[in-house]
Amino acid sequence: MHDWQPTASLEAMKARAELMSTVRAFFATRDVLEVDTPQLAQHGVSDLHIQCIPVPGYGYLQSSPEYHMKRLLAAGSGPIYQVCKAFRDGEAGGRHNPEFTMLEWYRPGFALKDLVGECLALFAELFPGASSQHYHFRALFHHVTGLDPLKADDEALVQYAEQHGAPTGLDKTAAVDYLMATRVEAALPADQLTVVSDFPGWAAALAQTHDDRDGAVVARRFEIYYRGLELANGYQELTDPQEQQRRFEQDNALRGQHDLPSMDADPYLLAAMKSGLPPCSGVAMGVERLLMAKQDTGKINEVIAFPWDRA
Repeated sequence: MHDWQPTASLEAMKARAELMSTVRAFFATRDVLEVDTPQLAQHGVSDLHIQCIPVPGYGYLQSSPEYHMKRLLAAGSGPIYQVCKAFRDGEAGGRHNPEFTMLEWYRPGFALKDLVGECLALFAELFPGASSQHYHFRALFHHVTGLDPLKADDEALVQYAEQHGAPTGLDKTAAVDYLMATRVEAALPADQLTVVSDFPGWAAALAQTHDDRDGAVVARRFEIYYRGLELANGYQELTDPQEQQRRFEQDNALRGQHDLPSMDADPYLLAAMKSGLPPCSGVAMGVERLLMAKQDTGKINEVIAFPWDRA
């Protein structure tokens, strides 16, 4: 194959077009408005695990349309969705490309369980016949590893992670994240849509938190997995501007500890939240991940025409 040629087949490109047609029809029947927001903006996200690509003199390529879509929600848009390009520095490999396509939507008035149900309704159209099962993060993690991710001794979690290939020097949260990605996700039935909810509080990102039955802080967040791939990441969205500001500051403290550049808090998002972000739930999906699951491939190059090394 010559370098000028696409890495995705014509069949894969047709599958992409069909998927997008299905997605748009799905939201049209539910009166969810398709919107468009900037991919280049003045501010990027502060999340420790997401690195934005800077554009000198302009700001950052957006890693997600989340901030702008929440501004639309605060302005009274009602339920909205978007299909757009997203960009993340350092994410290249078999399952990642620095530029990818994001499907993201928000539902004012939806509890998290309502959004899970809507995700599964979409997946019923994309993956006909696939069954689904719901687990709580804590119970699932314990079932696979024998350790309670929230209450186990820190040293025990770190040692178990190191015994299963983790690099030395991880703290508890990093050890749990490593084991979730390498042990727990790998143990999930491949042809089952697996919903995992109530992630540890430290993984809340922009989700609300609450105490579980044992008083441990957990996030109102879910992920859905299928055929070895994480397909969806959803939140009961944080609406408190003071807590949002605190999390921006917390993120930057962590970024400093990992020698990453500080990211200014987005004043537009904070102002929108102060004006009144309605109670809502939101979810993001990688379109390429959906295509990989449909075609049962672990190679993103097979579903994207021109990956970064050919772009």
